[in-house]
Amino acid sequence: MTDARLRRGRGSLAVSFFVQGVTFALLVTRIPAIQDQYGISDGLLPAFLAAVPILAGVASVATEKVVARVGPAVVLRWAQPFVLLALLAVGLGSELWHAAVALGLFGIAVGALDASMNMLGVSLQRAYGRSIMLGFHAAYSLGGIAGASLAWVGAHWHLSLFASYLPVVAVLLPVAFVGSRWYVAGEGPVPDEAGEGKGSGVVFKVLLPLCLVMTFAYIGDSTVSNWSAKYLQDVLGSSEELATVPYNAYMVTTLLGRAVGDFGVRRLGAVAVVRAGAVLAGLGFALVAVAPGAWVGIAAFTVLGLGLSVIVPQTFAAAGRLFPGASDAAVARLNVFNYVGFLVGSPLVGALGDAWSYRGAMAVPMVLVLVTVVYATSFGSREARYGGGHERPRTVDVG
Repeated sequence: MTDARLRRGRGSLAVSFFVQGVTFALLVTRIPAIQDQYGISDGLLPAFLAAVPILAGVASVATEKVVARVGPAVVLRWAQPFVLLALLAVGLGSELWHAAVALGLFGIAVGALDASMNMLGVSLQRAYGRSIMLGFHAAYSLGGIAGASLAWVGAHWHLSLFASYLPVVAVLLPVAFVGSRWYVAGEGPVPDEAGEGKGSGVVFKVLLPLCLVMTFAYIGDSTVSNWSAKYLQDVLGSSEELATVPYNAYMVTTLLGRAVGDFGVRRLGAVAVVRAGAVLAGLGFALVAVAPGAWVGIAAFTVLGLGLSVIVPQTFAAAGRLFPGASDAAVARLNVFNYVGFLVGSPLVGALGDAWSYRGAMAVPMVLVLVTVVYATSFGSREARYGGGHERPRTVDVG
């Protein structure tokens, strides 16, 4: 495989991550508006939010079987347009069942998209022979910033959800589809020191620590994405416009952390980077819980974003290193715990917030993300540090 083909594949995959960042941000930052449009009660909202990750997890499991036949590039090529159309459908309806169907379709498509997108990222990192996974997730964060900014515009000008979503989908759908022409699955040698993951199967007891870390990280991330806007409005007394800012600020620092994260992994190793991120994220949640006003809350979410930014990309990368002979299967199974985190985190924080207080509810993701410090040793595989900072991909002869 030529260097040029790998570079095109890397660029097109980064575009896919960017598009998904925009799409997801447009959904989660307008949850209060979605709730108003469909008349979803506060008690029913957690059930709607939980349905999306449940269906996404089912789709992720199914994706493992599908990619074994057609490859992750084909799955991603068709899943991404479907996600965009499902977002548009969320803004189109008016009845409660319309929201249920649109969000359900969104969840199914997102499960296939997330799994296949990270499969391609892990395989390209193996072909490059250095840490590049954080760069893909940085593109996702950049998309999240763009999406949250567009959501602010929609809220500021009191646009309907459909009017906010239509121009974005009209632009991004052809971009994603054209870009998919250059998707490529990287190939690289299976390292001799791969150990238990060198064969073709996935050993769950080896993968389990990473599954727990993924779950804890997404409990934290889902708290921000699903509750930050509502937290700022209902707890800290902000306006609807200002309520869109925390997710945007969170994505800005997530972008910064991921932009430099690959360099940190090459120099310090994944264990040190993940531990530092977990401690910083715990501090961010503590600051959110005690924030006296909206602007302090926004500052706390920025600290939180910097901490959580490195954990998820490094968890996918660690799975690829542990199971280089079965990385697609490992990523698909690990990706399910992305949705377990959303499934647990979103309803749990909502239930605790309603029954007790939203400030107190922030202690749950704070404690869980700090537990990642203990499990960080699972990131310390032999290939945890990549190369000497070389910038050229490894050329692979595929015959």
